[in-house]
Amino acid sequence: MTHTAPDLTRLTASAAARLLQRRELTALALLDACIERIEAREPELQAWRHYDADGARALARQLDGGPIRGPLHGLPLGVKDLFDTRDFPSAYGSPIYKAHRPAHDAAAVALCRDAGAIVLGKTVTTEFATFTPGPTGNPHNPAHTPGGSSSGSAAAVGAHMVPLALGTQTAASVIRPAAYCGIVGFKPSFGLIPRAGIKSLSESLDTVGGFGRCVEDVALLTSVMANAPQWRQVPTDRKPRIGVCRTAFWDRASPAAQAAFNDAVQRLTAQGAHAVDVTLSDAVATLADVHDEVMSAEAFKALADERLNHPDLLSERLQAMLERGGQISFEQSLQHRAHVASARHQVGRGFADYDVLLTPSACGEAELGLERTGDPLFSRIWSLLGLPSLNLPVGFGPQGLPLGIQVIGPVMSDTATLGFAHWIERSLAS
Repeated sequence: MTHTAPDLTRLTASAAARLLQRRELTALALLDACIERIEAREPELQAWRHYDADGARALARQLDGGPIRGPLHGLPLGVKDLFDTRDFPSAYGSPIYKAHRPAHDAAAVALCRDAGAIVLGKTVTTEFATFTPGPTGNPHNPAHTPGGSSSGSAAAVGAHMVPLALGTQTAASVIRPAAYCGIVGFKPSFGLIPRAGIKSLSESLDTVGGFGRCVEDVALLTSVMANAPQWRQVPTDRKPRIGVCRTAFWDRASPAAQAAFNDAVQRLTAQGAHAVDVTLSDAVATLADVHDEVMSAEAFKALADERLNHPDLLSERLQAMLERGGQISFEQSLQHRAHVASARHQVGRGFADYDVLLTPSACGEAELGLERTGDPLFSRIWSLLGLPSLNLPVGFGPQGLPLGIQVIGPVMSDTATLGFAHWIERSLAS
């Protein structure tokens, strides 16, 4: 009787980590399986800007022959091409930086390497993490977008090329691609993970996050970058009080997204979760428009050199965004800050009645075509408020593409939010 060898690329990062820590799996065996998967799927998906199989194999052999380095020991990692890396080019999705070779790692990358991760390569990002996409396709159907701006990272994890990948979110750049690619994406509270060495777009919005195949995976990855080992002890018994928040944009969600959301709520209440409907006030609902203005105004300043010295190498879409941002006055920016502070206080008070909010992650399945990365609508408010949020997959729509729901916690409640999300994940799988 013959036995088929297990497909190591199907292991979750957390399951692989346990095997690696016990020396029941070698880093080289896991890496070779990932490289084989990349070679099989990369021609159609184009998730990577650069990867170095030989360099990664050399490091894997070193890890296998030495002591356990840390909680990410031996795990292959994709890094969004918005992060500086000392051994790969960092182009930030722009031709302006096509020859850019940083001398140092971004802080988040250095922390992952120190914990034993194998940086396999750089994944495709949209132009400066905005709206103009690269060539990456969706792992479930390459004719559809994987979402953005963390396009390559989400596609690489969704296609089982790597168990973990780094992303960033300014509007919806972790949550939406995670939803489109059918994986778990986690955006921690604003400011918990260092942004040193990451190309800045919006000073008050840019947040480092991560992709994996379950809540335990993203907790493992982000805990290293946040120096929060308690995130790795994700409980499974945190039955939450859920604020069911369909938002003022409910009619922008597709029928399939609405049905998947409602079905998830019913299944969670059947498992014993307490659910209460939450309606956002007009002051909070209008934050979606405020977010766009804050992002545009801050990008106008952050990309000043590119705008002034290389305007011909910027996409028309980005040029229009920067022009819009330059028209927002200092007084308007101060008004936006006051509006956000008031709304953050108002939303924070609401969490006295529920532990997490549940909303759609995106308007529906991934859009057909690679010219756009999808609407960030359902994440704008929570990004602007700096709240921790996760995407959890909840099945597939009529086109056979994934759908997701978004779990949102109070600011700086990441440990508890991960626990509640883990309970939700397990309940939806049962």
